[in-house]
Amino acid sequence: MNWNNAEFFTSFGSLSQLPEADRPEIAFSGRSNVGKSSLINKLINRKALARVSSMPGKTVTINFYKLDDIYLADLPGYGYAKTAKGLKRSWSDLIGGYLASDREIDLVLQLIDIRHAPSADDIQMINFLIDSELPFIIVFTKADKLGANARKERMKAFAEEIPQFEDIVTVEFSSVTGESRDRLRELIESAVEPEE
Repeated sequence: MNWNNAEFFTSFGSLSQLPEADRPEIAFSGRSNVGKSSLINKLINRKALARVSSMPGKTVTINFYKLDDIYLADLPGYGYAKTAKGLKRSWSDLIGGYLASDREIDLVLQLIDIRHAPSADDIQMINFLIDSELPFIIVFTKADKLGANARKERMKAFAEEIPQFEDIVTVEFSSVTGESRDRLRELIESAVEPEE
């Protein structure tokens, strides 16, 4: 897979507008400001293909990026407290509808900020992914912001806080240092490329 060969394809704010599902898709899910766009940019060696915002709740669409023969789908961030109820509901419908559709979603990267316990929304999303039997991994973002001991403590806590933690592939990632970028690329490639 040529990771430098990515381009913005399109973005949609409603399920009815979604492009035809004609290729494998990798979805990026997580709270507002957890680092989805930064992760995508790091994966594809670009500074700003996916727009990064310091304002939580900015992404209200599903943004599709073409990478070789797959789509990367950047889902709207959830859980931002100041978002109006109606908008929250439409995001929830959009995210849930996308994940429950019959699209070829080969992997969901569920992002959680390594510095904090998962939110109720994070746990709800993880349970949804488990119940839907969608293949997913958890990516703990902002790993560079914790020292080794604090990181070890958080990972120990996550094992208690996240359902079925021992059965889930987890990756500690930093978009600043690039830690685990190659590991994530490998996981994505093995998800979309059938074994011979």
